[in-house]
Formats: sequence, C-alpha cells, structure tokens
Amino acid sequence: MFKKNWFLLLLVTVMLTGFVFGCGPGEYEDDVAPAPDEDPVDVSVDGPVYLRKTFSWPTQIDPAIGSDFSSSTALTNLYDTLVYPNPDGSFVPHLAASWDISDDDLSYTFYLTEGVLFHDGSELTAEDVVFSYERLQAVGEGFAYIFKGRISAVEALDDYTVEFRMEEPFGPFLSTLTRLYIVNKDLVMDNLGDGPHGDYGDYGTGFLNDNDAGSGAYMVKEFDVATQLTMEKFDEYFSYLDPMAPDIFEMIGTTEAATVRTGMMRREVDISDQWQTLEAFRSLEEIEGIDVARWPDGGQLYLMMNTQIPPLDCVHARRAMSYAFNYDSLVQDIYPGTEQAMGPVSSVLPGWNPNVYQYSYDLEKAEEEMALSQYAGQWDQYPIEYAWTAEVADLEKIALMTQAESQKVGLPVEIVSTPWMTMIDQAGSIETTPHIMSIWVSPHYGEAGSILEAKYHSSNAGTWEQTEWLLNDQVDQLIEEAMRTVDREERFGIYMQIQEEIVELAPTIFAYDNMERHAYQSYYINWPQAQDPIPVMGYNLAARFIQVDPVKRAELLGN
Repeated sequence: MFKKNWFLLLLVTVMLTGFVFGCGPGEYEDDVAPAPDEDPVDVSVDGPVYLRKTFSWPTQIDPAIGSDFSSSTALTNLYDTLVYPNPDGSFVPHLAASWDISDDDLSYTFYLTEGVLFHDGSELTAEDVVFSYERLQAVGEGFAYIFKGRISAVEALDDYTVEFRMEEPFGPFLSTLTRLYIVNKDLVMDNLGDGPHGDYGDYGTGFLNDNDAGSGAYMVKEFDVATQLTMEKFDEYFSYLDPMAPDIFEMIGTTEAATVRTGMMRREVDISDQWQTLEAFRSLEEIEGIDVARWPDGGQLYLMMNTQIPPLDCVHARRAMSYAFNYDSLVQDIYPGTEQAMGPVSSVLPGWNPNVYQYSYDLEKAEEEMALSQYAGQWDQYPIEYAWTAEVADLEKIALMTQAESQKVGLPVEIVSTPWMTMIDQAGSIETTPHIMSIWVSPHYGEAGSILEAKYHSSNAGTWEQTEWLLNDQVDQLIEEAMRTVDREERFGIYMQIQEEIVELAPTIFAYDNMERHAYQSYYINWPQAQDPIPVMGYNLAARFIQVDPVKRAELLGN
C-alpha cells in the first residue's frame, strides 16, 4: 500500500556534522591583523559570543506573514520544518524522522522526532503541525500560496504521527515543506487577540509580530520592529548546534554604506547585507580580516512590468523594453561577475531551460517592436514609471541606465526612488503598481516551480514577488499541471515549456542571475554555507552552523 521512504536522523546528524566541519575557520596571513582606525569597543572573550549582520528592513517574524529575505532568515533560525534543504536542491528529514507516501501520491504520513522542545519547554507534537498548517492557510499571507488548494486535510493520527491528504498529486510537496514552519499551538492560543478568525481571533498575529513560538536553534531575546532583532541560542535544540555557534544572533536593520563600513571596521558587524554597492564591497574587502563571500543564490533581479496598464499592456511595448535594456553594461559595469539571465529561472536552479530565448541589447529590434504596438506614434502620451528600491543604491544605477537607453528609441521612462515598504503596498493592486519595479526574487524551495509559481501564477499576483499582474490562464494551467506531476523528469519538462511561454509574453526584463555577496569577518568566522550554499532563501544564514571564534575577534580588536 505504501512506498517506503525511511531516513535515519542519526545519519542526517552525521552528514550535517561533516558538512559543518568540512571547512576550517578562515585563515589570515598575519598572526594578528592591525586594529581598525576607529577606537574599538571592549570585548570580553568570556562573555556571550555575538554574530551581527545587517539587513534590509523591516522584518516579519510571524511564519504566517513573513516571506522576504530578512524574514526568511529570521524564520529559519526561530522555527523548524519537517524537512531541511540541501545545497543540491534536495532535502533531508528534520522534524520528520521518516515518512510514507501512498501509492496514489495522495497521502503523506510523517513520523515526528520525539522529544523536540519548543522554547517554552513544551514538547512539539503532531497537533502543532496541524495547527501550523491551518493557521498559515487561515491568515493567508507569507508562504500560504504554496499550499493553497492542494491539501484537503491535515490530521494528527497520534502524538507523533501526522497525515497530509492531497486534493490531487503535488509533485514538489516534500520540497515545499521547507516553508511550513511549526508553531507552538498552546502558546499561540494563550495569546489570541481580537480578529476576523472567529474563535481564533487574530490567530496570534499580534503576539507573533514581536514574539516567537518556535523550536528553532535561536529564540527571540528582544525585537525592536523598527531597527533590530536579537536572538539568543536555545540550548535544548534537538538537532545539530555547532559548539562554536554564536550565543547571540543580531539582525540589524540598515544597509547604509557608511554605517556598515564603520561597523565592520570596529568588528561590531560580522556579516554585511547583500545590498552594498560594488564600490562598497571592494572597500570592505580591503579591510584586514574581511573577505567577500559570493555565490549564485538561485534567484534573479527582475524588472517586473505591469502588464495590465498602458502602454505595457501591449506585448510589443514590453518586448521593446526588453530589447532596449543594456544587459552587457549591467553585468560588466554594475554587477561584474554575474551573468545575464536566460529566461525567468536562474541557471543554477533544477528545472531551468537552457534553450529558452534570451533577449539582447538591440535598439533596432526595440524600434521594430515599437512600430508593431498599438501605441506606435503615441509614446510621449504614456510615460513609463519605474520604481527602484530606495534602500539599494545600485538599483538607481540600473534605473538611470534603463531611462537613458529607452530614451534613445523614444520610450519615456520616469524613475522614482521608492522605499521598500511603499513598494510592497503599491504591489497590492493593479492601479497602484508602477509600470516597472526592480526586485530580486529567490526560490522558496529547490526547483524551478518555486520561481515560476511565485512570479507568474495568478494566485500570487499583487505580492512583492509578482508585480507583473500577468493573469494568464494558459500559464496558470501549465503551472498547475507541473505541480500535479509527481515524476520529476516530466515535471521539469513542463517547467521548461512554461519558461518558453513566459519569455514569449515578455512580462519581465530578466536582468541577471543573482550572485549574492556578503562581506564577512573571515579571520574569526567560519561560514560553511558560503562555500556550499543552499538555493532556498534564508537558509544560508542558519546561525547554528556558523562558527565564531571570540579569541581571534579579540586579536583583531587588539585586546
């Protein structure tokens, strides 16, 4: 009756231990590096060990709401999931020690690891898994769209066994469980506020806005929602926790270049955000004891075009914009070391189509497409509003470049510096979404379907991940067909067809495959995920694997 799929947690622990110790701490040429220019703060080697990283802000720590980069990082540290992603896009058991899959692929039975504790000391059980799923769907934000309409019921069969029953086969289901974070049912129920969910009130969203109800390797110590999240190590964590993992992990809400540089020079910042300019990264790399980690993260920079408002409701106008974009200048001058994207899926993500059409910088073709448009001869009546994220300086360079190149063919582009939270609000309706928004999107699980669904299925339109408002029935049907396909090779074949359809519709300028960059204190930090990254947003900053050597840090500070 069942296809057995047993995994042993002991084996997983050994594998993860080998993964972490496979790379030794970063080496520095001198025994003691020079102290920074500014007066350093005093550091006690005997005190708690800190890991401090800067982020674009704000951050949502409610697993039914958060979904962007900083939120995914926080959730990965505060909460656990049934499975855990691997660098190759596969997964291993985590809260689930093993599972069975029915022959018709409509039932998944998970056998939970016993003795897993939440941060309040209570035990995680199957009822918490059921509650977490139902809460995610009821709140309907964050990663809810991944599971919406695909699961008919989730039932606790006993304290440590939970069954998921599918509406229809869901091919990547096990991979998607990296986004079902398990919350403490009793703690949430004890902290309900007023809200629209009947007996469940606000379903604990007010409480979980600045508290956690998780079992993760870290727990909330203090959260100033405007500036900083401070997490402390949970010593009763059930899975691998490196002996040199930091006691305190601070997520600091700033990307301001001078602040980041000063913090890193004073060793008050250990890992930078990824939004620094090329010049800033080069400057940081010159500081003694600091390197820049680089890796393809499975995501892209997308220039999303609102396909529902003039003139970009015309496919020829969108193709003209795609041909008027200077890809070579982007990857050579603004983001050197990256490669132009080929279609909507990053080339490192399983399921990418290597044969899909790739737009090139060609002003002659742009003019040909403009001549085919219903707006030919009227372009001055339809200025194109281009919103770029104010917190990321390099995005202004891309906006200015796009404006200059488009003007060469008579496409009027007006660029607008827009705070990230404003962009999220604007994305909520067709009427408020600008013509173009430049946004990075990374996969939520390790295959092409994650990007294709988030970016182009109508159910996710109006989120920050999909401001194109494509609303295309054929694309929706193909995505749904792929999700129903259990056979991996067949599913990937459908993914490749979807990529061809999307390129033909040109709802997006596929700018470049993102090469994530972070400056970090390599002299005293060993960051294994930087050498073998996971293509699922947030997991490369699971602090339980990161080794911090306070003695070496003190050496850099001259103590």
